Amino acid sequence: MLVKTRFAPSPTGALHLGGVRTALFSWLYARRHEGKFVLRIEDTDRERSTRESIDVILDGMKWLGLDADEGPIFQTDRFDRYKEVADEWLRVGIAYHCYCSKEELESIRAEQVAAGLNPQYDGRCRNRKAPHSGIDPVVRFRNPDEGSVVVDDMVRGRVEFKNAELDDLIIVRSNGVPTYNFSVIVDDADMEITHVIRGDDHLNNTPRQINMLAALGQRPPRYAHVPMILGPDGSRLSKRHGAVNVLDYRDQGFLPQALLNYLVRLGWSHGDQEIFSIPDLIRLFDIEDVNASASSFNPEKLLWLNQRHIIDLPVAELAAALLPYLQARHYDLSNGPSAESVAAAYRERAATLVEMAESCRYCYCDFDTYDEAAAKKQLRPAIADPLGAVRSALANLASWDAASIEQAVQDTADSLGLRMGKLGQPVRVAVTGGAVSPPLDVTLTLVGKQRTIERLDRALEFIALRSSGPGASGDA
Repeated sequence: MLVKTRFAPSPTGALHLGGVRTALFSWLYARRHEGKFVLRIEDTDRERSTRESIDVILDGMKWLGLDADEGPIFQTDRFDRYKEVADEWLRVGIAYHCYCSKEELESIRAEQVAAGLNPQYDGRCRNRKAPHSGIDPVVRFRNPDEGSVVVDDMVRGRVEFKNAELDDLIIVRSNGVPTYNFSVIVDDADMEITHVIRGDDHLNNTPRQINMLAALGQRPPRYAHVPMILGPDGSRLSKRHGAVNVLDYRDQGFLPQALLNYLVRLGWSHGDQEIFSIPDLIRLFDIEDVNASASSFNPEKLLWLNQRHIIDLPVAELAAALLPYLQARHYDLSNGPSAESVAAAYRERAATLVEMAESCRYCYCDFDTYDEAAAKKQLRPAIADPLGAVRSALANLASWDAASIEQAVQDTADSLGLRMGKLGQPVRVAVTGGAVSPPLDVTLTLVGKQRTIERLDRALEFIALRSSGPGASGDA
């Protein structure tokens, strides 16, 4: 049997982390079993569905690398098919027109609530033949009255529903638009979906969908209902917990493989292993190993995983991922280090690509001020002569490479009887504006010879101005 899964989001808002995890589980299951993965856009809610939300879904799936074998398929392109099935069901009595008004339905509900019953449609239009003038009817599915539906869920195990507790749900609205539960079973049947992996908030829809699939003469797919993702405070993950749109994580500088690694671990594990590549996940993932309990989102753990993936990524791939973040900051890449050089220098010093792009700003752009604490500690009058000496040594270098730079600074420190750190740190502050950067030889290589000499000259001017100002002293 060819395994076939689907991800079927509604384009009524952002693609959130819960949806991405569902898509990931479905994609991995299909890939592991050499099956097919379908992307279906459930856009029958015309009032709430937007082109912007569709674009977010498509862009998000592309960024994550969750490629579809079929789709995107839009439900609004399949209205004729839904009408065909609904008309046939009306013809044979599987479905019927319901003419109940809104007031009548509210009255039914009130009576049931007053009697302590679970409110549901009582089927009063099942045998009604004559239409009600002035009312556009809905179409309802005639649910079986007896027996039960058993869902052999791949995550939650056996779940049983009594048919007597399931009412006749609406499958076509009065305006002719099909409802979710109806269109989804027609799609799953026509597309030969074998496994449906979705959030456990859909579990109560499943028995109705199984009954409708039986009415279509179709065997239902295997179902797996995965638990929700909770925020750090234990409540359902929402906007107040941070980014909701998956593309927010792209904009914050997360690697897609790191985000997927993190999401798959929310409910699934393989021993004590934490870091997974996509090939690892395809080889190891099984939906039946997903825990039925909800998992909590931990931003710090995601950040840690992202840094681990940055470190492990080959430099060329990391540079390609970093490049758009450098370009977004309008750095002049023709007058500065390559993205690959920056990636190699900063891969162990940045948790996100945004942090990496911001940290190397001094490699491309001049700065107006020094970090105040660093300048006070390092750019003192006492360092002026040693800083001038290292400036001369560096200016005389014929080759501007890490080894030559390190040797020039070391030789200058030795000639002055200084420890390397006593000279190296003032040079770092002078050239970068702050106290933190990669190793000094790497930093100066990235900055370039011309900028390095110009910034050392500027630092010497800064020290001279401070030493001649009011209250200046040799230790200021």
